[in-house]
Amino acid sequence: MAGYLLRRLFQAAVLLWVVSLVTFVLIHAAPGGPAMLQNPDLSRDQIAQFRANLGLDDPVPVQYLRWLRAALHGDLGRSYNTVESVGRLLATRLPNTLLLTGIALGLSLAAAIPLGVACATRRNTAFDRIIAGTAFLGISTPVFWLAIVLLIVFSVQLRALPAGGMYQVGAAFSLGDRIRHLLMPVFVLTIANLAETTRYTRSAMIGALGEDYVRTAHAKGLSGPIVLFRHALRNALIPVLTIVGVYLPRAVSATAITETVFAWPGIGQLAVQSTLSRDYPVLVGVTLAVAVFAIGGSLLTDLAYGLVDPRIRLG
Repeated sequence: MAGYLLRRLFQAAVLLWVVSLVTFVLIHAAPGGPAMLQNPDLSRDQIAQFRANLGLDDPVPVQYLRWLRAALHGDLGRSYNTVESVGRLLATRLPNTLLLTGIALGLSLAAAIPLGVACATRRNTAFDRIIAGTAFLGISTPVFWLAIVLLIVFSVQLRALPAGGMYQVGAAFSLGDRIRHLLMPVFVLTIANLAETTRYTRSAMIGALGEDYVRTAHAKGLSGPIVLFRHALRNALIPVLTIVGVYLPRAVSATAITETVFAWPGIGQLAVQSTLSRDYPVLVGVTLAVAVFAIGGSLLTDLAYGLVDPRIRLG
């Protein structure tokens, strides 16, 4: 196990380096630049001076090596817009995104796995068709459309929920206020994950229930719940865990639309703002943060396989 972890950590370091290199090159190759977005009326001399102050007039390989040297010492640079440390920005915004996505992912799994099991055991019944149709509708619904509809209904027309933000500005901390701000963005993120995980769980359970070991367990006289949960579900959870491992990085990156619509101060909103303003250091930092979650999600999934099925050995 130790050798496996060391090998994976080495692969992660190499992958992060590749991600940083590709991201850095692509961002700097994009047309336009931070100078024109800061002030479109700048003259050519002023733009040249602006670029020189930021070190953007150097060749891209020189800029990357300078950034990499600083990054290896824990310095990801400073935002062009706020002159704030990129590391500090990420440390401030990331917990907000983790709160949002963590609640959404937990709720979706808590509902999707029982629903998927129920659909598999009631295959082709009215209940199965209703859940499958609802799940298909949830997968097909665009996130931004659902978010806007919720805003119009609950914030504009009913005035029941706040339109955006993480808390009421100027008010003392209140758990009820925080929950009210969480309700709509959490619902939007939960729906897509819930629908997809339900379908995967249903398919995995149908496959597991048709295996020989399930028939053998029934033949030995084991009760239905024991066969279902101890034998079939444990094996069906392996492909479901794979999907959850994919969800972890995607949940962080997919919050860009939700956080922007609901003005949630997380890493997704930061990514959108940085893209619009060509804030290169912040964009690279956000991309690396998402890459870390992708690699971490993959590693956690592999380790979870051994917990679900002791026959799986990592080496």
